[in-house]
Amino acid sequence: MSAIAPNGSTHLPGSGKPARFPRSARLLRHADFERVYKQGRRHFATHMTVFYLWRSEGDNLRVGFTVGRVLGGAVVRNRMKRRLREAVRLQRPAANLPVDVVINPKKSLLTAEFADIKNEVGRAFEVILKSLEKLRGRE
Repeated sequence: MSAIAPNGSTHLPGSGKPARFPRSARLLRHADFERVYKQGRRHFATHMTVFYLWRSEGDNLRVGFTVGRVLGGAVVRNRMKRRLREAVRLQRPAANLPVDVVINPKKSLLTAEFADIKNEVGRAFEVILKSLEKLRGRE
């Protein structure tokens, strides 16, 4: 089975293009991670903690993952990141939002069913969208 798609396919249905998590959708710089941790808000879930911060510039959702060494060796940590990346790719909101998200998994993510991970990521995006609605209501 592929790490890209749960059905074993490495391509998007109906297209010849590979299913990817584009670089523009990734949070990559250390300074960006630090800003999200220090200035952002948190959402706690069973298998992960999700940090998020609204940006004033830009219009795309960017997601980063932090998996500490305490959770396991490199193989285990990379597996966690692959599972989370796929869940984010499948659950991403259709609308592009100016928000940075950092997902920090817990040890329980290793034994969790993929459907549970996908649901938790989807719920986190719902919380982020509700937060945006509240912010827009104050303006």
